[in-house]
Amino acid sequence: MSALNQQETRKRKRLKKRYFVILLLVLFGTGFFVGKSYSARELPSTPDESSSAQETIDQSEESSPQPEESDKEEPVKEEPVVEEKTPEKVVYLTFDDGPSKLTEQFLDILQEHGVKATFFMQGSNLKKEHLQKSVKRAVQEGHYIGAHSMTHNYKTLYTNQQFVPEMVETLDLVHEITGTNPHLVRPPYGSAPGLKNEQMRTQLADAHIKVWDWTIDSKDWELAGNPSQILRNIKQGATTDREIVLMHEKPQTLEALPGILKFFKDQGYEFAVYDEAHHFVLNFQNDLEL
Repeated sequence: MSALNQQETRKRKRLKKRYFVILLLVLFGTGFFVGKSYSARELPSTPDESSSAQETIDQSEESSPQPEESDKEEPVKEEPVVEEKTPEKVVYLTFDDGPSKLTEQFLDILQEHGVKATFFMQGSNLKKEHLQKSVKRAVQEGHYIGAHSMTHNYKTLYTNQQFVPEMVETLDLVHEITGTNPHLVRPPYGSAPGLKNEQMRTQLADAHIKVWDWTIDSKDWELAGNPSQILRNIKQGATTDREIVLMHEKPQTLEALPGILKFFKDQGYEFAVYDEAHHFVLNFQNDLEL
């Protein structure tokens, strides 16, 4: 091979090497660029992009409906405790021996003055059907009806010791007529000396029967035609802050009743009706079980 040919061969080899190196550089650069571009896609968002995203969230929260003030649960207000005041002066008006032909008139006067009373009714009268309407009316208007025995006979009640059976029978009659279940009775002629027998009082306690006497005796039963004396008797007897007045369904008592109501009102008394839930002892035997 001539020197010229050898020189030409070496020249081609150098060119091939140069092209090869250039190709490698090109391939390497291309791979680096592609990798760089791919990695750039995996990078987290820039601070600007993060701020934009947060603003979008905030705007979304602002645009979402917020609960109105009226929808918010208000704290439960505690009702103030109202203490039940006990009247400083109280009077219980009581009427014995009914029902009678005068019961309706007694109820009319009491209704006119807005006063409730306690009636102790007799079994022999309760059996009279034409009087039972008045008994029902009394209960409907807020009055209390207790028992006053069946016979009102002293010997039968106390000597023959029929007091408890008669009272039970009378209370049953009141229940049949009115639907109420009373437990209060008034002994005819008073528990002294009538109920001095301890065995009879034990029978009453066992039957859950309570006994009321009185603090003021109007003596109306002996004052026919003299209503003014009935009023005077009551005025003289009103000496304490709690009074229980004994009266009967008599014409003279009916006539005196408006004056009696006015007297107690003027003296600052409040009228009360017997309440079984707040029973207090009032019997001449001072028996705490009755």
